[in-house]
Amino acid sequence: GRGPGGCRGGRTDMALRCAASLAAGRQPRGPRREGTVRWSSAAKASAVKINEKASREKILTLESMNPQVKAVEYAVRGPIVLKAGEIEKELRKGIKKPFTEVIKANIGDAHAMGQRPITFLRQVVALCTYPNLLDSPSFPEDAKKRARRILQGCGGNSLGSYTASQGINCIREDVAAYIERRDGGVPADPDNIYLTTGASDGISAILKILVSGGGKSRTGVMIPIPQYPLYSAAISELDAIQVNYYLDEENCWALDANELRRALNEAKAYCNPKVLCIINPGNPTGQVQNRKCIEDMIHFAWEEKLFLLADEVYQDNVYSEGCQFHSFKKILYEMGPEYYNNVELASFHSTSKGYMGECGYRGGYMEVINLHPEIKGQLVKLLSVRLCPPVSGQAAMDIVVNPPVPGEESYAQFIKEKESVLNNLAKKAKLTEDMFNKIPGVHCNALQGAMYAFPRIFIPSKAIEEAKAHKMAPDMFYCMKLLEETGICVVPGSGFGQREGTYHFRMTILPPVEKLKILLEKVKDFHIKFLEKYA
Repeated sequence: GRGPGGCRGGRTDMALRCAASLAAGRQPRGPRREGTVRWSSAAKASAVKINEKASREKILTLESMNPQVKAVEYAVRGPIVLKAGEIEKELRKGIKKPFTEVIKANIGDAHAMGQRPITFLRQVVALCTYPNLLDSPSFPEDAKKRARRILQGCGGNSLGSYTASQGINCIREDVAAYIERRDGGVPADPDNIYLTTGASDGISAILKILVSGGGKSRTGVMIPIPQYPLYSAAISELDAIQVNYYLDEENCWALDANELRRALNEAKAYCNPKVLCIINPGNPTGQVQNRKCIEDMIHFAWEEKLFLLADEVYQDNVYSEGCQFHSFKKILYEMGPEYYNNVELASFHSTSKGYMGECGYRGGYMEVINLHPEIKGQLVKLLSVRLCPPVSGQAAMDIVVNPPVPGEESYAQFIKEKESVLNNLAKKAKLTEDMFNKIPGVHCNALQGAMYAFPRIFIPSKAIEEAKAHKMAPDMFYCMKLLEETGICVVPGSGFGQREGTYHFRMTILPPVEKLKILLEKVKDFHIKFLEKYA
């Protein structure tokens, strides 16, 4: 029958249903009649008590979750960014601050900072997404030609279909052709190309295959410090061993062969170093490694039998005179067959950086050379678990490697837009470097490439003590104060790694020039006041 208030079922069932109704803030069902169903206080107390007994401990808690996931840290979207989000909400509510907006200079998201998309890339992706536009006279024929070719590689001529796990074949062919042009004729095989969900997907996948062993035989992964936190996060998630080697800040963040040797020899005592990573041009450090540094690194990997990972997503972002991007694959080939036929190398590129800045499409590729044939099959198997990379991202990647060429109708506009973006970035890199180096207690190396400054900041001992009292790293304390007083969000150097006793922060150079000038002036004023306060 019915219990109090019309709940159905037996006594226990009735109580649980009524408790659930109360917990959800609903009145229990009852007979249809005028007025509201009323509960006695005793009935309410009884229902709540039974509801408390019915609830049980959660299966997934911080104590029971995967400890490797809990160990993952990603500073670029860490506590400082969460705080920035809270401040934005307060500003929207009308809460007064010493600033009117939060400037998120923490991440290399070009379009979010106002950079305009490359017209030709968006035209091709639009045509692929809505093929009816192929009949429109508003789109150029060279864009339509590329869109038709991409769609012919898709099941049902639709961007909405799954592709092969390795990616659309014609796009992999275009990637191989691009690599050959870039590297002056060094051969590239489409079978060695894997389209990925941004570069991050490829890096994570190859690390998964590389990591093995236990105890002192657990795989060690050598990464540059400072590093992009993707690497430390992936290493933590895989329960591998992070092996730090330090870039030479006094020599514009150059690689040092002696430092590589030191790091390797020390690591051999507690793990099996098997992987050597490099980011070139550098993130967060903005350096462009010269040919000699790359040759030293390749020789070291060959000598010590290390698998090389070359993160080259900023290969279009080179600004300083006398600097040039050299791909690891090209240098490896030019060092001769003893190196080229033996050193195992995975290199990565992306739609997210360069002059494109198409972060949201999540397009990317990796090229893997000298991989064991049986491991190729294992890699494809691993990639097949995620079915395929986003197909719109694959299309965007195709335009990065297969842009308009001289003689095509879109070439002039494409080159104009591309050069405008890169020239503007070069101007902002020099502006940022110069302005930072005029601030007392701040030193910034030359921003030779990429999209970031990583200035070294002096933090007085009083500020360090106060940071300790707040259980914060000194540069986190500094960046939090900067955010709270100016609305500028940057990432503390401790999130990327740095030598003991040094402090930095990473700041993107992507804001428009006028906003960047204001941002840098605010940092200058803040830093001077900070030094005065804690002197």
